[in-house]
Amino acid sequence: MTPYQHLAQDGSTIALPVGKVVCIGQNYQDHIAEMQSKTAPQALFFIKPSTSLCALTPGFSIPAQQGAVHNETELAVLIGKPLKQADYVQVHNAIWGYSLALDLTLRDVQAELKKLGRPWEIAKGFDGACPVGPFISKEQVQHPQQLEFRLMVNGQLRQDGNTANMIRGIHQLISEMSQHFTLLPGDVVLTGTPAGVGPLHSGDKLELQLADQLRLSTKVN
Repeated sequence: MTPYQHLAQDGSTIALPVGKVVCIGQNYQDHIAEMQSKTAPQALFFIKPSTSLCALTPGFSIPAQQGAVHNETELAVLIGKPLKQADYVQVHNAIWGYSLALDLTLRDVQAELKKLGRPWEIAKGFDGACPVGPFISKEQVQHPQQLEFRLMVNGQLRQDGNTANMIRGIHQLISEMSQHFTLLPGDVVLTGTPAGVGPLHSGDKLELQLADQLRLSTKVN
């Protein structure tokens, strides 16, 4: 397997190391509702290791015999400069660009761990748990907080979201993350998923779209 590298939209390699993935859960109200969860005042942050990153295209693998593997389509943000206890201006200056990613989740494993009151990293941080597309530089994205994005699975619309509907906006959530975790060049931030999570299976064909700026076709191997 070819080692993962951050790629730009034109296929060139981005000169940044491959770092961790810092995620926010429960950042879209419709997803909170579909999971029968509750909105909490504190943000739900968690980390996927660098080994969870893999290329979204032309195909990616999912674990077998570990129960349901769910899609969670999210706007991904590539960090280009260090951030620690950062304000919004520092966050803006540190963003390299944007893409789409799948926060793959072993849903049955996660549910069992939640039931036991245990952390659920193994349901979110396994190898290949974060397929991510090529990044568009921030200069090409005029209104990142007004981006429509969607996921089609086997020709059927499964997720249809807009970054305008985030509970915590991009700059706010990254600023809050940086109060807890130092973000380094090459880290990726996942910004939450809208409603429409569901199981993926080997052989599924996926199409992902980010506004009119990114269209990706991939498959589950």
